[in-house]
Amino acid sequence: MTLDAAIEVRDLTKSYRNGLLRRRFEALRGVSLRVERGEIFGLLGPNGAGKTTLIKVLLGIVRRSGGSASLLGRAAGDRLGRMKVGYLPENLRIANHHTALTALEYYGKLSGLSWQEIKSERFRLLESVGLADRTRESVKKFSKGMLQRLGLAQALLHDPELLILDEPTDGLDPVGRSHVRNVLMRLKAQGKTIFLNSHLLQEVELICDRVAILDRGLVKVAGNVHELAGEQTEGVELELVVAASDDVVRASLGARDVASCHPNRDGTVRVVLQLADQAAVDQCIDDLRSSGVSIVGLSRRRVTLEDAFLKLFAEDARTVG
Repeated sequence: MTLDAAIEVRDLTKSYRNGLLRRRFEALRGVSLRVERGEIFGLLGPNGAGKTTLIKVLLGIVRRSGGSASLLGRAAGDRLGRMKVGYLPENLRIANHHTALTALEYYGKLSGLSWQEIKSERFRLLESVGLADRTRESVKKFSKGMLQRLGLAQALLHDPELLILDEPTDGLDPVGRSHVRNVLMRLKAQGKTIFLNSHLLQEVELICDRVAILDRGLVKVAGNVHELAGEQTEGVELELVVAASDDVVRASLGARDVASCHPNRDGTVRVVLQLADQAAVDQCIDDLRSSGVSIVGLSRRRVTLEDAFLKLFAEDARTVG
């Protein structure tokens, strides 16, 4: 017997009526995706893609117009299902009179926890998100990054099975982002499912198992992070550092696709080439060596999720143009 998916969305639509003329706007136009239990799943897309609308539908904050959505085997918005979900909104607002401790007391009571349950977990959670030394300080003194950490703690307070996080590392410095990544990886190791929306593609690539890229209310692509990067890039990007003059290098390379060719201060030349395949790489090296060009350094550039993302939307822009 297989468990239900943590999140399952099928042909989900959501329409709004905007403006004085009440024109119809389709925020979601048939979204389908599945998030398995125990994985970290990233939701990506440009502004206006429908990411926040999808999250609000999943949480039951807004009603869908069509299709279906479920969390942990229950319909999106179902009260019993929501009790097993921890949510961190993008801009969590906490009243200024709270401290980190009293904020957790407040949110814990909203989640139906007893005083003893809150008391037994609050210090541990604040320590886990890096706020152990700020527990009694007024939140009005907190930076945005500190509020994000406190928001993550409140999302974890009732020990949810599924975490839905909207820009969880927004406002954090590199050390803070690394800390949050470590927290999320520990949660995954405990069997938690994490669904996160983020515009920080490098962060997503470091932590997510799979991603979906949303654009204008539709899923553009979805799948394994590294597979998606490979699918969106053709050929091999080769970086060389060679001991020769710029003219000799260019003459040796002939008609090959040279992305850049710049001299270094030490007299070498850095060249970036776009080649078709490994056979083209081998032939390029042979041609350089036969021309007497000494190869000081050689590397194949790894294609990142950001590269794939930008290429995907650049192709769309050319099509529209």
